[in-house]
Amino acid sequence: MCGAEVPPGGRIGALPFLLPLLLLEDPPPSPGPTKCRYALGMQDRTIPDEDLSASSAWSDSTAAKLDTSDGDGAWCPAGPVYPNDAEFLEVDLRHLHFLTLVGTQGRHAGGHGKEFARTYRLHYSRDRHHWLAWRDRWGNEVISGNENTNEVVLKDLGPPIIARYVRFYPRADRVMSVCLRVELYGCIWSDGLQSYTAPLGQTMALQPEPVYLNDSTYDGYMQEPRSPSQLQFGGLGQLTDGVVGLDDFTQTKELRVWPGYDYVGWRNDSFPKGYMEMEFEFDSLRVFTYMMVHCNNMHTRGVSIFRQVDCRFKRSLPTAWEPELVSHVLAVDVKDPSARSVTVPLEGHLGRFLQCHFHFSGTWMLFSEIAFLSGEWVFLLLSISDLEVQGESKSGQPIAKADNSNTSILIGCLVAIILLLLVVIFLILWRQYWKKILGKAQRRISDDDLTVHLSVPGDTIVINNTMGSQRHSNRYERIHSGETEYQEPSRARMKLPELPHGAENSACSGDYMEPDPAGAQAAAQSNVPHYAEADIINLQGVTGGNTYAVPAVAVDALAGKDMALGEFPRGRLLFKEKLGEGQFGEVHLCEVESPQDLPILEFPFNVRKGRPLLVAVKILRSDATKNARNDFLKEVKIMSRLKDPNIVRLLGVCVRDDPLCMITEYMENGDLNQFLSSHELEDKLGGSTSDAPTISYPTLVHVAAQIASGMKFLASLNFVHRDLATRNCLVGEGFTIKIADFGMSRNLYSGDYYRIQGRAVLPIRWMAWECILMGKFTTASDVWAFGVTLWEVLMLCQEQPYSQLTDEQVIENAGQFFRDQGEQIYLSRPPACPLSLYEVMLRCWVRESKDRPSFQHIHRFLSEDALNMV
Repeated sequence: MCGAEVPPGGRIGALPFLLPLLLLEDPPPSPGPTKCRYALGMQDRTIPDEDLSASSAWSDSTAAKLDTSDGDGAWCPAGPVYPNDAEFLEVDLRHLHFLTLVGTQGRHAGGHGKEFARTYRLHYSRDRHHWLAWRDRWGNEVISGNENTNEVVLKDLGPPIIARYVRFYPRADRVMSVCLRVELYGCIWSDGLQSYTAPLGQTMALQPEPVYLNDSTYDGYMQEPRSPSQLQFGGLGQLTDGVVGLDDFTQTKELRVWPGYDYVGWRNDSFPKGYMEMEFEFDSLRVFTYMMVHCNNMHTRGVSIFRQVDCRFKRSLPTAWEPELVSHVLAVDVKDPSARSVTVPLEGHLGRFLQCHFHFSGTWMLFSEIAFLSGEWVFLLLSISDLEVQGESKSGQPIAKADNSNTSILIGCLVAIILLLLVVIFLILWRQYWKKILGKAQRRISDDDLTVHLSVPGDTIVINNTMGSQRHSNRYERIHSGETEYQEPSRARMKLPELPHGAENSACSGDYMEPDPAGAQAAAQSNVPHYAEADIINLQGVTGGNTYAVPAVAVDALAGKDMALGEFPRGRLLFKEKLGEGQFGEVHLCEVESPQDLPILEFPFNVRKGRPLLVAVKILRSDATKNARNDFLKEVKIMSRLKDPNIVRLLGVCVRDDPLCMITEYMENGDLNQFLSSHELEDKLGGSTSDAPTISYPTLVHVAAQIASGMKFLASLNFVHRDLATRNCLVGEGFTIKIADFGMSRNLYSGDYYRIQGRAVLPIRWMAWECILMGKFTTASDVWAFGVTLWEVLMLCQEQPYSQLTDEQVIENAGQFFRDQGEQIYLSRPPACPLSLYEVMLRCWVRESKDRPSFQHIHRFLSEDALNMV
C-alpha cells in the first residue's frame, strides 16, 4: 500500500479529503474440498446462537451444537417431520462459505432422550431468497444420518456447497421424535464470486461412448427456449467446485461418474464469432489482480487452451460495460498435452461484474476451474498536506537521502490518488444521472408525527400516527445500486420522475384506470389530480393486517354511518395460535364454539353442528396511541360494510373494554399459498406420481375467478388493496376463496417483502412499476398484482415470483418498465398455463396502466372462456 512507503521525514496531516483506496488482502483462491475442511464454529460458539433459527422448536432451552449438552441437548422440532419433511434448522454463516463436510449427532441430554435423525436433507442459499436443494453427483437429496444418539456422523459434500445460509431438514419414515446437533466444515469463499453465466456445456461424440461436458452441478437457471448456445445463469457449478480435471478429460477423479465429468466444454462451430462469452457476478465492488483458468490441452482429441481472452468490467447492474478491454494473448503449446492453469492478468481494474470472451484455438475448449484474486474496494480518510516533501524535515532543514529512495513510489501513489478522485467524480455524476432518470423522491418526516396518504381516485384520507423518534430515522434500503433512497414522506406531494415526452401515465395527469363506468364517472366529477402520497411503511395498518387504500368518498359513505355490528362476547373466543403481529397489535386464530347460538352472527355459516367456527381476531394493544385507536374504529366501520362472497367478512367487535378487538372470518384450509404448495397438478390422465393431494386445472381457474370476483367488488367501490397475493387469500370448504389482508403480519412471508432495517415493507415482486418508482397505487396496480397472483396459482405456489432475481434486481426491472426499451423481464409462462391465459397475464403487466384489463373483464374471461383453452 502507498501509506507503507512514506519516506523518512514524511508524514500525513493538514488538508483532509476522502480518498478511495483498495483493500487488497491478496487471499489465495479458495482451496479445494480436500483442504477446505475446517470446523466453522457450531461447537466452539464461533457461530453464535443468534445466527441459528428454526421452523419450530420443542423447547426454548435446546441447543443444536455438536458435542454439547446445553439445555435439552439438541434441536428438536415441535412438529412431526413425517410425512412432509417441513421442519428445518437454519444456520446463517454471515458470509459466503465453501462447505465440504457436515456432521450430525443425536440427542442424549444426560440420558433423558434418545432421539436422532437417520436421514436428512440440506437446502442452501446465497441470498436467502433463492433456496436450493443439495444433491449428490447422482441426483440423490437424502443424506444418511445417525444410528444412535452419541456418535458423530460426518458426510462429505460431493459436490461442495457455496452458500451463506444452510438448512437441515431431518427426515423420518414414520411419526417419531427427531433431534439434531450439527456442525459445518469448510472455509471462507474468498473469491467473492456469486454466480457465473455461460453457454450450456456440450457432448463430444467419441467412441466407444460419448463424453458429456455439461456443467452437471450448476445450481442456477437455464435460458429458454433451447438452442445450441443456450445459457445457464444465476448460479455456480463445476467451475467453482475446487476440483481440477486430469490431463485426459475422459478420465475423472470422481468414482462412478461419466467420462468428462470434471470438465465443461464447448465446440468452436457453435459460436459464429469465434469466441465463447462468460459473465461473472461478485458479492461487492472489487479490484481484480488476476483470473486463473484451468484448461485441458489434449490436442489428439481436438482440445486446446484458448488463444486469447478479452475482459471488460462494470461496477453495478444499471451501469454500462466499460469500453476499455483487458486482453491477454497466449502462445498455444501444441507439444505438451497436459492440462494447465492459465493466469490472466486483470491489471487492477475495478468492477462487480466481469465479462470475458475466450477465443478458440482448436475445435474444443474445456475448462475445469475458474478462480479469481481480488480485493474489496473500501474508503479511507487521508490528509494530503501532511505528506512532506521527501528530503526536507518539518523545520525546513535538509536531511540525508537514503540511496534506496522511495520517490518514484510516492509519485506513483499521488498519480493514483488523482486518478481515483476522477473515478469518484464520475461515480457521483453517474449517480445524479440515475437519480434524475428514476426520480425516486427524497421525502422528509416531521419529528412528531407520520402522515399516511392512502392512494385514492378522488380525495385523500390522512391518518396521523404519533411515533417515536427511532421510527423517524428509518430509511429505505438501497433502491437502485445505492443511487437513491425512498424516505418517509411529508405532507407535500412526492416529486415524480420525468416521464418520456407524450406519456399519458403521469401520476399528476389525473389518469386512473377506473374499474367500472360508475367509478370512472365519480373520479371524473371529482376533478382532483390522482397521485399517491403513500407512506409505504404503514401498509401494515394498525393491527398488522389492513392494506386497503380507501377513497374519501367511500369513507364518507361507509364510515360515516353507524356501525351495524354488536358487541361480540369475548368469552366465546378460544385461542388457537398467533397468526402475526403489526405495529400496534396482533392477529390471532381463534375458535368460536357453537356459533349457531350467537345471534350476532347475522348470516348463516356452513358449519356442521358440533364443529367450531374459525375466526381471525385483530387485537389493538391497550397502550396504543389515541390516533391508532381512532384508525382502528374507522377500519371497523369500513370493514363492516364490505359484504361480498369472496371478501373476508367482519363478524363482530369488542370495543367496550380494552383491548379493542375485531373478529373476521377465517377459512379452515388456511391461506391459499400454503394450500396450493402442498398439492400437485392432476395429470390429464388422472392420478399423481406421489402421495401429495392433487388439484385439477379447472379448479385452479375456479380459484382465480373467485379472486377476480372479490377484486371486482373492491374495484366497484374504488378500493385499492395494495397487497394482493396468494398469501392474502383464504381457502374454505369446496375451494371457496376469500380475499383477506393478514399476510404482511406473518413471519412466514417476511421474505416476500422488501425491508426497511429489518422490517417487512414492500411486496415489490407483486407491485407494478409505478408503485415501486412513484408510490402510485391504483386499481390498475391491483390488476398487475392479480396477474402475479394468477401466475402463483398456476405454479401451485412452488416458486416465488422472479425467484432468479434479487430484490435490487426486481427494482431495477421496474426501472426497465419505466424506460420501456424492451429490456424488462416478465414472469415465464407456467407449465399448466394455456397461451391465451398467459396473454391475459401479460396484459396485466403492460406499461401503461390505462391499457390493463379491468377486473370485470378478467372475471368474465376466467368464468366463461379460460376453461375452454386447455
